[in-house]
Amino acid sequence: MWTLQDAKNRFSAVVDAALSGRPQEVSRRGKPAVVVLSAAEYQRLLRAAGGERGSFRAHLLAFPAGPALPEPRATARPRDVSF
Repeated sequence: MWTLQDAKNRFSAVVDAALSGRPQEVSRRGKPAVVVLSAAEYQRLLRAAGGERGSFRAHLLAFPAGPALPEPRATARPRDVSF
């Protein structure tokens, strides 16, 4: 993992490593911040993510059928409050 400062100073090395098929992680203030990867790998990930996703309508219709009637409402009454 590269620190942000090291990645800035050696950006060509970061890009070369990413192009050779090894995604490069960069941290900021000791915490993982970003990953540099090749454009080809990024496109592959986008295609893979898009292929698995169906429509939102299909997602909703895939839920098992619930009760035909809505749940009954609570019968609790509000308490009297004097101001």
